[in-house]
This record gives sequence, C-alpha cells and structure tokens, in this order.
Amino acid sequence: MARSSGTEAPRITLTEPVDLQDWVPGPGDVLTGDRIEGKRIGVLDLAGERLPDLEIEECVIDTIRGDGADFRGLRVHDSIIDTLDAPVLRASSSSWREVRVSGGRIGSGELYDSGLNGVEFVGMKFGFVNLRGSTLTDVVFRDCVIDELDIADAKLLRVSFEGSSIRDAEGSNTRIDHVDLQGADLDRVERLEGFRGATIGADQLYTLAPLLAAQAGYRVD
Repeated sequence: MARSSGTEAPRITLTEPVDLQDWVPGPGDVLTGDRIEGKRIGVLDLAGERLPDLEIEECVIDTIRGDGADFRGLRVHDSIIDTLDAPVLRASSSSWREVRVSGGRIGSGELYDSGLNGVEFVGMKFGFVNLRGSTLTDVVFRDCVIDELDIADAKLLRVSFEGSSIRDAEGSNTRIDHVDLQGADLDRVERLEGFRGATIGADQLYTLAPLLAAQAGYRVD
C-alpha cells in the first residue's frame, strides 16, 4: 500500500508458525551449525556460546539470551521472538527473513553484511547497530529507541521507523528507496547523514532545519 507521499510501506507477510513441538534446551544441546526447526521454546540461553551458522526456522521463542555469543552466519527465518536480550550481539553476515522480534535490548549489534527481509522490530532498545554493507528490504522499526545506526554501504528498500526515536544515523554510499521517517521521533537527533533520500514530514523539516543547515555548511544567525 503506497502512502500519500508516494513512499511505499514495508510489505510484511509474517504468519505465526503452527504445529510446534515444545522444547526445553539444556546446556550443550545447541551446537555449531545446528538447525532448530518447528519448536516452541521458553528460554534459549546461548550467551557466550560459539555458534556460527546456526539456523532457526519456524519457531516461537519467548526469550533468546545471546550476550557475547558468536552468531556469525546466523539464519533466522519464519519465526517469532518475544524478547532478544544481547548487550553484545555478534551476528555479522546473518540472514533474517519473515521474523518479528517483539522486545528486548541490543547494546552493541554487529549485523554488518547481513540481509533482513520482512522483519519487524517492536519496542526494542538499540545502543549501537552496525549495518554496514547490509541489505534491508521490507523492515519495520516500531516503537524502538535507536541511539546510533551505521548504514554505510547499505541498501534500504521499504523501511519505516514508526513511533521510533533515532539519535544518530551515519554512513556513506547508502542506497535509500522508500525509506519513511515520517512516523519517527527526531526531536533529539544529532546526525542524519545516512538517511539522505528518506521521506520526512513537513513538521519534522521545521524541527530538523538547524541540523540540516549545519550539515550543509550553512550558518544560521
């Protein structure tokens, strides 16, 4: 559905997985390269583990604890995660497709060179998120707080930030198509360099005028 501005909204088609098997994983039950499929899990505690190339497919998980874990090459598809708690998330070159994360906190997120397609982040707190070289297609950040976002060399197509606040977005060579900031809270923004080409509202333009002038090299008296 296209908005009045001509900016297309993200196309989210996620459906909740059904016919799941309850599973209570214990220490050592998840190993490098494992595939977790069709499970309903209360707590998946993987903090500090070395688990590159882990796959999570068609699962519903109440809580994932992933602080300091090695999730390089992680693949999460067609799944719902209620809480993702990872003060340090190492998940470069990961793949997220048709996923909803409904809460939690990521302090430092290493998600560079990743692919996110049909993903919703709801009510999350992000500290620093590194999305350099990543591709985001049909992604929604709803009611999130984002302190720092690095999107250098990234590609963003149909991405929105509904009810979310963004403090700092930077990057160069970012490709922006149908990126919507109209629903975002930009009152405390410090830099928006990475979002050149995104859509903002007229009221936001008034708020951002001093910042935009400064970034363009103008002095306002």
